[in-house]
Amino acid sequence: MPEATEARLRAGAALFDVILATSGQSEAQIAAADVVYGQPPVAALLEALRSGRGPRLVQLSSAGYTNYSGAELRAAFVKSGAVLCKSSRVYEEPVAQHMLAFMLAWARGLPETVANARGPRAWPTTAIRQRSFLLNRQTVVIVGYGSIGARLVAMCKPFDMRIVGIRQSIRGDEGIEMLTVSDPRVNAMLGQADHVVNLLPAHETTHHYFDAVRLAACKRGSRFYNGGRGVTVAQDALCEALTSGHLSAALLDVTDPEPLPPEHPLWSTPNCVITPHSAGGHGDEHDRLVDHLLANLARLDRGELPDDHVD
Repeated sequence: MPEATEARLRAGAALFDVILATSGQSEAQIAAADVVYGQPPVAALLEALRSGRGPRLVQLSSAGYTNYSGAELRAAFVKSGAVLCKSSRVYEEPVAQHMLAFMLAWARGLPETVANARGPRAWPTTAIRQRSFLLNRQTVVIVGYGSIGARLVAMCKPFDMRIVGIRQSIRGDEGIEMLTVSDPRVNAMLGQADHVVNLLPAHETTHHYFDAVRLAACKRGSRFYNGGRGVTVAQDALCEALTSGHLSAALLDVTDPEPLPPEHPLWSTPNCVITPHSAGGHGDEHDRLVDHLLANLARLDRGELPDDHVD
């Protein structure tokens, strides 16, 4: 965190004892704080909460919270009365823009024209024009629908796209067609999608959710986007789906493992674009994270439930 940003945090959080957590904090340090921000060590956090002296608020500096979703830790949060928050609000905008950027890029043939500029420098006007398409009235299926998915819905609305969300449980206020991840109609819905956006978190129930069977269920020629976690996709099956042409393209912002080794076949798989877990990145990321934390501290001070809390 830049010094100026940390100074702004300290000034805005003067009423609270805030720890900026990395991997090195002890149980005693965490227990003595009102607020823990960052990525605290799970074992130390668990003991701090169990001690009865733990923090009131733990705000993660990430949208994902897989490491903090274990049953023991969740029970300790409930017993202590502490609140666990994530930072999805900070990352929903950049990740949604990242997904939309590649939808537009493929629609307008930009990867092909970049490859041409770096290679033969030909003038394939007719071929590129004929392969280009409009997003209007196409179908997008968002798997792992949450705040990022909701933001992507808003961005896609001007194109009059059909958007279907798939999530663990349906709340009823999503405003779009919804299915649960276990619904037997999921594969049929994937077969209607022009764009499949995977935003699933890492969890034992989502490991290789997109396996060979589910990827084969996707509409032939559709495009696959992974902005969730790499372990939710069987990458060998994805390579095969792209190589065979069943999927026409893929954008992977996350892989398994990370960093992806230079010799991994995904790097040379046709029409596979890999970005290095950068979808959520933006130059003022730390400032927006601090804004999110300070807003939650204000809610905490008023006796309100902080935003982005984990139920």
